[in-house]
Amino acid sequence: MASPKDPAEHWHALLKPYVASSREFTEKFYATLRAHKLTFGNRVHCPFLRPFFLSPEDEQRVRTVAEKMAELGERVAAAALSDPALFKQLRLREGEERLARMHTGFGPASTASRLDAFLLPDSLKFAEYNGESPAGSGYTETLSEVFRDLPVMKEFARSFEIHSYPLSAKLLDALIATYLDWGGDSKRPQMLITDWREVPTWSEFEILKARFEKMGVPVEIADPRDLVFDGKTLSANGKKIDLVYRRVLINDILARPAECKALVDAYQANVVCVANNFRCKIPHVKAFFAVLTDEKNGGIFSFDEREMIKKHVPWTRVMADVQTAHYGEHIELLAYVRRERERMVLKPSDEYGGTGVTLGWETNEAAWDAAIEKAISTKDGAWIVQERIPIRREVYPWVKPDGNVEFRDMLVDFAPYLFRGKLAGFLTRLSATGLANVTSGGGQVPAFRVCAKN
Repeated sequence: MASPKDPAEHWHALLKPYVASSREFTEKFYATLRAHKLTFGNRVHCPFLRPFFLSPEDEQRVRTVAEKMAELGERVAAAALSDPALFKQLRLREGEERLARMHTGFGPASTASRLDAFLLPDSLKFAEYNGESPAGSGYTETLSEVFRDLPVMKEFARSFEIHSYPLSAKLLDALIATYLDWGGDSKRPQMLITDWREVPTWSEFEILKARFEKMGVPVEIADPRDLVFDGKTLSANGKKIDLVYRRVLINDILARPAECKALVDAYQANVVCVANNFRCKIPHVKAFFAVLTDEKNGGIFSFDEREMIKKHVPWTRVMADVQTAHYGEHIELLAYVRRERERMVLKPSDEYGGTGVTLGWETNEAAWDAAIEKAISTKDGAWIVQERIPIRREVYPWVKPDGNVEFRDMLVDFAPYLFRGKLAGFLTRLSATGLANVTSGGGQVPAFRVCAKN
């Protein structure tokens, strides 16, 4: 019997008998997710009953481009610190610049990063670069394990070779390597994961703590408000900390300085390694894509890199009443953005979870003009305009609130994780709307590389 050609169709055919007769399958699936802490607040991460499948060819295509993008992020971060004109283009706030310019020894700006992208049969398009503190790797790996244990996966494996991604081991390796680059002297440093205790992703910290400790590295989890710096050491829960896996965001550090004082003071004194360090904010802001796609910065990149950028990065500009170029054509930016509403997206340069994003093709003219006015009149921070990119949609089995399953057409956001610039795995998010992120109500599925058996 010939092997099936399409892994998604084959999976659906295998799944249907499990969900057709009763809700027992979905109830057990949800119970398993909750038992494994796969929740975002009170919601389960994955109300979908199929993974995302990619081919070995897809994986290599993504690897080449994503690793180059991470390399460019590090290059721009280093160049901006010595080039005031380039730094100005990134539109960091005064406090962000102060943190970014603190000397913290050696190592990359972004030990862990993630590119949000759409993978299509003939293209790969990036929407933005999360160079600061990307969540989800612990959830993603655990979710992969849950799917591997499903009975339908065991049947699927008869026809396809399946590869998943050991994200926590690769993340730990990257964190330890950065600690050693910084000047650390142990491969088993005392680690701290820090963020606000009320964040909905706290359950992921517990997942990572368990996995890291199983690999021999002790881990504390603590709120920044509970850290103590005595001028020589940073402590959490009574333990001296060597390495901080920082999940608290720079935005929050600046908004709540008194509550983050111990962390920042220890960082500035360079007595603890912090990853990602504060320089990561430079490529993290969405204006980074404006730097990449503006012809005036062409000298930073080789000819091949400029071609790669043109192919995979959407044309992006910081919103202002200026003249600029659109692929060589001289334009007045505001007039162009007003005229080309159907092809444009407006975003704050420095927000998370889809906050403030306006999709021109889903907005009427009056609302678009209002969004433009808001973007150019903002006093704190900047907004960017970005050309619309093609998206990917696929049909997925979705668990309805009543526990039954229906097949829905979903937007598929495909986000490669980079640990110290190397591809480590993928965060894959689904949404019925134009925004795909868990914060704004989307869902997550694991990604597997699959290849049909002969």
